[in-house]
Amino acid sequence: MQRPSARPWGSGRSKSRPRPSAPAAAVVACSASSLPPSAAAQSEKGKAGTTASPNEQTRKALSEAPSLLVFSGGTAFNGVVEELKKLTTRVAHVLPVSDDGGSTAEIIFFQIVNYHPGGPAIGDIRSRCLRLSDESTVEALAVKRLLGHRLALTPEDAKSEWYHILEGNHLLWHDVSGPYRETIRAFLVFFQSQILMRPNEKFSFKNGSIGNFFFAGARIFFQSLEAAIFLYSRVSGIPVDSLILPAICTNDRLTIGCELNDGTVIRGQNAISHPITKDSIDDMSRSVNKIMHASLPLCSPIKRIFYMSSEGTNLLHEVFPPVNDMVLEKLNQVDAIVYGMGSLYTSICPSLVLRGVGEAVAKQGCPKLLLLNGTHDRETAGMSASDFVVSISNALNRRHGDPHNSLDHPPPAYVNALIAPEGTAITIDTQRLNALGITQVFMVDSIQDGALGIIFEPRALICNLKCAIDSSGSPDLHSYSGGKDAISNLMEKKKVSGKTR
Repeated sequence: MQRPSARPWGSGRSKSRPRPSAPAAAVVACSASSLPPSAAAQSEKGKAGTTASPNEQTRKALSEAPSLLVFSGGTAFNGVVEELKKLTTRVAHVLPVSDDGGSTAEIIFFQIVNYHPGGPAIGDIRSRCLRLSDESTVEALAVKRLLGHRLALTPEDAKSEWYHILEGNHLLWHDVSGPYRETIRAFLVFFQSQILMRPNEKFSFKNGSIGNFFFAGARIFFQSLEAAIFLYSRVSGIPVDSLILPAICTNDRLTIGCELNDGTVIRGQNAISHPITKDSIDDMSRSVNKIMHASLPLCSPIKRIFYMSSEGTNLLHEVFPPVNDMVLEKLNQVDAIVYGMGSLYTSICPSLVLRGVGEAVAKQGCPKLLLLNGTHDRETAGMSASDFVVSISNALNRRHGDPHNSLDHPPPAYVNALIAPEGTAITIDTQRLNALGITQVFMVDSIQDGALGIIFEPRALICNLKCAIDSSGSPDLHSYSGGKDAISNLMEKKKVSGKTR
């Protein structure tokens, strides 16, 4: 049977390939133990004089847990996903499809040089799917281990290990039952068949992600990124009410570029955030170092992020893709919008500059929370907290793009509270924040990470997140950090609201 061809994002809905009604949702039932303790306790009560069935308890608890939509990248926010599950699993994770580094880069590059559509980048999506995967059984843990595995660091050992996995005799298959094994192997084998059909270019399995290969095989087979997400979600047991949404639904290869204030234009996500140096390139790897502070700052601040289409190895012209319809649908249903920590311009803004996002976010009256980084990176060197807010606002307003396609909403239409880790290297300039209309600031306990620097302590962040949602709009806002009342301490000891930190 011939599969329908990929639908370009600008050509309207394809009649030959109907869109799945729930493209990213798994069909694995959530148990009450996976719900927030408060919601689970309330579900036990049932109605007065009656005893609710387990299914009724679960449905009630699900309806009482807050629903969130998170704009983030695939690395920084992953560290709090497990703790977030304890608050709610009703989360729509919106992720970019523009990453062009690591294992994803090898897949895309191989397909492009062999005149096959490179397709969207799936590394960030796969990474979030992996973090959301079920761990409640021995088999679920085994599947997560397999899909999270990376091959050896030398080309020869990596290729040998890959063939052991393909043949089904690798130790990673231990505890994976027959149906799961054959389902996963089928798409790994299909991905391998695509490689063998293109003998002119040698594919490097070095440090390759098994999850990326499985994802790529499913996307090419179905000719649908949404279908691949749906399959991965079912195989890995992602909670039924957690959605992983690509910012753009396309089978085309899109990349991002940026224009600096001095007029310089940089094309490609990793060229912007983690450029490869000549010393780090070898013949068999296009991977990059993704440590946030690994590269020198840009020569000038970023003015705007834009999309470019690509054909083969050549970048063509600037394009203006619309956002995934499912993102707009979920924006109308959530209790809070969160801009997750991570690379501001290459992880978060690519999802915000898309047509339709600014309009949808501005009309929502829910809390809109910016999670501030604890460390500067190449993209944000020298920026203050208010600069982050302005950048988010400019991206959603599409201020520096086509003037006929721009908006003019003030910053509070997009951000009404800021959450920052204690000890952040980013200046909390509250006077300018107040002038912008941002008066709610939460300071959260932090920890030191060897690769990322200062990051949120996950439990404290989720506690503050819940407090921010519950307290939004209250004139007497309180923040809790590890069970402590932090906002009053912040005001008195650090005088955050009275002067720039």
